Amino acid sequence: MSKKDWFVDWFDTSYYHVLYQNRDEQEAERFIRNILNHLNLPSNARLLDLACGKGRHAKFLSEFNHDVMGVDLSPNSIERANEFAHEKLRFQTHDMREVIENEQFDVIFNLFTSFGYFDDESENKRMCDSISKMLVPGGRLLIDFMNAKKVIANLVLAEEKTLEGLHFDINRNYDGKHIFKYIQVNDNGHVSQYMERVQALFLSDFLALLETNFEIIGTFGSYDLTSFDEVNSDRLILLAQIKE
Repeated sequence: MSKKDWFVDWFDTSYYHVLYQNRDEQEAERFIRNILNHLNLPSNARLLDLACGKGRHAKFLSEFNHDVMGVDLSPNSIERANEFAHEKLRFQTHDMREVIENEQFDVIFNLFTSFGYFDDESENKRMCDSISKMLVPGGRLLIDFMNAKKVIANLVLAEEKTLEGLHFDINRNYDGKHIFKYIQVNDNGHVSQYMERVQALFLSDFLALLETNFEIIGTFGSYDLTSFDEVNSDRLILLAQIKE
């Protein structure tokens, strides 16, 4: 496993989907409903779920009469997401650092801490530049990220889980720049090791990343769109509009 491409290996394994099988669907649906109410989009808006995973947010977005596309680097995730596909919801494998050719969107969503995966920080800027090229004039970007300050302050250093006969040993640490999660999977005596590494990005980091192409028009601290508080908020949710 290359250091740079840890997400390629881990996200496409069956173990990843077992470990994260208990996502809160009601929470995801509530968030989508809240943010769409806030955005007040016309019917048939063109929406992109960037790094869509198995498509749970994209599925909810499409239920509000919008044309939705979901993309993810993991073929395994896209295969699962395609179970939800219909006339107004489509999926494809795609690297979120690249522009999707011949596509333009009214809103691009990057949800559930799907940012800051890259070893080279310039890749974050590259991703933001690509997003700006896929938005229509006046288009908006919604980033849902962890509140890094709160996560670091409450970091669970070690835990164990047994799910579907698989035993997971999980260890975490913060090195001053990244939050690491080391995952050891025991599958009937066969042991595999994986790693997650996410940059601990704070509000100031996002402001610097987005300032060239975007204007921040909203900052929220929860899926109920409460105000962001650096100490107490669970999430850092940014709404930005492409600059004219």
